[in-house]
Amino acid sequence: MEGGTPQGGVVSPILANVYLHEVLDTWFEAEVKPRLSGRSFLIRCADDAVMVFSSESDARKVMAVLAKRFARYGLTLHPEKTRLVPFQRPPVGTSDGHDTNSETFDLLGFRHHWAKSLRGAWVVRRKTAPSRFGRALKRVGEWCRSNRHLPVAVQHHLLSQKLRGHYGYFGITGNGNALGRFLYEVTQVWHRWLDRRSQRAKMSWPRFENLLERYPLPPPVVVHSIYRQAAKP
Repeated sequence: MEGGTPQGGVVSPILANVYLHEVLDTWFEAEVKPRLSGRSFLIRCADDAVMVFSSESDARKVMAVLAKRFARYGLTLHPEKTRLVPFQRPPVGTSDGHDTNSETFDLLGFRHHWAKSLRGAWVVRRKTAPSRFGRALKRVGEWCRSNRHLPVAVQHHLLSQKLRGHYGYFGITGNGNALGRFLYEVTQVWHRWLDRRSQRAKMSWPRFENLLERYPLPPPVVVHSIYRQAAKP
């Protein structure tokens, strides 16, 4: 295949998995890891990948040869997304992760960051990446605008499906605040476009609250819980 695949095409992630398995996965396990001084591992989904190193010098060595490895197969690295990110555990006594040299990074729609657990230990948390949050909300707004003249019951049913789909992907442990904020913003957007259906029948907020009692939007739910997984025998 000389022309590549279309952006967003169904076949793109399949071919990426097949192609990058040899270009990146096999190379990393067979040639890179044996030459490193510290621990490391690779996480990849289609053409998105993160390499984790316990040693900064190891990370810089791999970064120096990564572009050459991809070039051998006619591939290039994304100039903005490919970068070294310091992501070390904050030191003991630090109140929050913002007072350290540790940065955040986005992968597969989630922003990864350090946070305190309920027991006070530092753990890696994930929340909806701002870019994905804004993109998802924009799509909901466009849908509400295009379908504002449908019966309210139909709008409610389809909008609820969209929310459940969002929860199904982003509903992970530690992301409850972002889910709640998404529901709040979606509710505001729905009200705004219902209010614009007719000049003579405006949707006041008290009227909209009554409508929500009859057609409540589904509340946020943590679909992927690390606590439920840990409780399984």
